[in-house]
Amino acid sequence: MSQKVIFMGTPAFSVPPLKALIAAGYDIVAVYSQPPRPANRGKKLQKSDVHAYADEQGIPVHTPTKMTTEEIEKLASYGADYFVVVAYGMILPKAALEIPKKYPVNIHASLLPRWRGAAPIHRAIEAGDKKTGITTMKMDEGLDTGDILLVDEVPITSKMTTGELHDILAEMGAKLIVETLKNDPKSCPQPSEGITYAKKIKKEEAKIDWTLDAEVLARKVCAFNPYPACYFELNGQRIKVLEAEFTTASGEAGEVLDNNILIGCGEGSLLLKKLQRQGKSAMSKEDFLRGFPIEKGMKLS
Repeated sequence: MSQKVIFMGTPAFSVPPLKALIAAGYDIVAVYSQPPRPANRGKKLQKSDVHAYADEQGIPVHTPTKMTTEEIEKLASYGADYFVVVAYGMILPKAALEIPKKYPVNIHASLLPRWRGAAPIHRAIEAGDKKTGITTMKMDEGLDTGDILLVDEVPITSKMTTGELHDILAEMGAKLIVETLKNDPKSCPQPSEGITYAKKIKKEEAKIDWTLDAEVLARKVCAFNPYPACYFELNGQRIKVLEAEFTTASGEAGEVLDNNILIGCGEGSLLLKKLQRQGKSAMSKEDFLRGFPIEKGMKLS
């Protein structure tokens, strides 16, 4: 008889693990996800990626806003062997964590204990980490503090964006969760050294501060692509920077140093390579400059 799993997840990152568990023959008795939220210009309620996929598969979906006593009783009624949690968006109370016959397992997108918390992919790239990965762990009441089950690593290349790394890690998470449930590996406590926290991304972080070092800004451009996307303002327009590289050329912070969109920074300079105006498609700097000149001597804010 196949083991019963309650799956808890919300964004696109959580869909590959759900698909993998279904393909591996696990009985997904219920899915829990964040409630539908207003989206796009029409602000129509939109189901999460996990919710939409579970609907397609005919799996019951629950979207509680709180884990009340009634919700915990409902969770228990399914008789699940495992809870599998990945980017769910809700902290589970101790009473919920004690329900599975085996244990609740979380898929986390970092090499724990580095980058516990909300935005491990963004923060790993922003910090210049050379590698990251996926950790499966037994859940406890702390924030990503549970005992480690399995780990898989991937290198972070210099031009890798959060969008690209997100997709790689989502597929790694799918593979690792099946391996975890299949092999039921012995767990081990997380190391007490090397703990860092990946705080949630705020939109205001994306505004480019030209007084920072160019190398730091180049990492930020990668880390905030596709969301929230680094930007600067010129002539009343907000312009996103989707690709850039740092150079050793020097100049005043925020000053356009040539007609090739080389911008002075606190140390070094940033060469902008892919940009996007409000309401327009992303484009190479060559195409961008044909319709929106950025010339030597201008000052960006």
